[in-house]
Amino acid sequence: MRATESLGEGPAARLLRPIVVGHRGAPAYRPEHTAAGYELAIDLGAEVIEPDIVISRDGALVVRHENELSLSTDVAEHPEFADRRTTKVIDEAPCTGWFAEDFTLAELRTLRAVERMPELRPLNTAYDGHFGILTLAEVVDLARRRSTPERPIRVLAELKYPGWATDHGLPTAELVADEMGRLGADGADGPVILQSFDPGVLRDLRDRLGDGPDMVQLVDDIPQGDRMVTPAGLREISTYAQAIGPSKERITLGDADPATGLSRLVLEARRAELSVFCWTLRAENAFLPLHLRRGTAPADLGDAVAEARLLLGLGVVGLISDAPDLAIRAAALAPVA
Repeated sequence: MRATESLGEGPAARLLRPIVVGHRGAPAYRPEHTAAGYELAIDLGAEVIEPDIVISRDGALVVRHENELSLSTDVAEHPEFADRRTTKVIDEAPCTGWFAEDFTLAELRTLRAVERMPELRPLNTAYDGHFGILTLAEVVDLARRRSTPERPIRVLAELKYPGWATDHGLPTAELVADEMGRLGADGADGPVILQSFDPGVLRDLRDRLGDGPDMVQLVDDIPQGDRMVTPAGLREISTYAQAIGPSKERITLGDADPATGLSRLVLEARRAELSVFCWTLRAENAFLPLHLRRGTAPADLGDAVAEARLLLGLGVVGLISDAPDLAIRAAALAPVA
């Protein structure tokens, strides 16, 4: 069964049910990209867990949101790595810190995870230092251990900065394809779905892996993303991917079809035989529209369930959420669009 069918949007029967993705685990409750966070996401009801993938100096696929390590690890507290601090230009902007590609996997194993947004999630800082750095293989193993025939757990792996990594001697598509084969995850029915904002790496992986893993083309809120979501752009995406992943704002702020009430983007994606995920649902006021905020502080919790229900009503099938339990609650309340 293709992912579009298991995600509820196959050619024969679309939008059978919403799918909740634990974004980086369950970072509303545990530091992101930790074993505890992924386990909790599954316990809260997520059927898919989402690691971000960067690459170490020795070519390991490492689970971190970005290749700069100081926001999500205790690297700054390691005097043995003080001389690794440097400035690099990433996404056309200078960034100073410690970078995964300057460390071997063995060195990364000495670091511990910390809460990336302590000002918004102070309770999560109680877990700082408790968990180590994972690899993609370890997240896939975790998903397999938690899967049952009735409830398979899948891994939605986002490839971060693939062009940048490849330009610096770490060929992303080659390394990912090799690892997928080693993990036995390179088939259409495997546990891994690959996603990226970079269409080049997804096309390269499709060529390398054939009809293997399903893929999601992420869509950014920039002019390149605008071109991707035209009818022609969506048809092009459908030649190598099974889904698109726009931001929630592209869905909620876009036009709705007056006849169906669905997002016009969702309708165009369906015409191109593509499922639609959206990113990223978070419960704190800082990430919610004004009418769904509760209280006055950015860290106060607003009505994230209402936002998730709105997205489902507009036809989205996959909710990528920091608080999977809230998305699950919305899915139980929302009618099938």
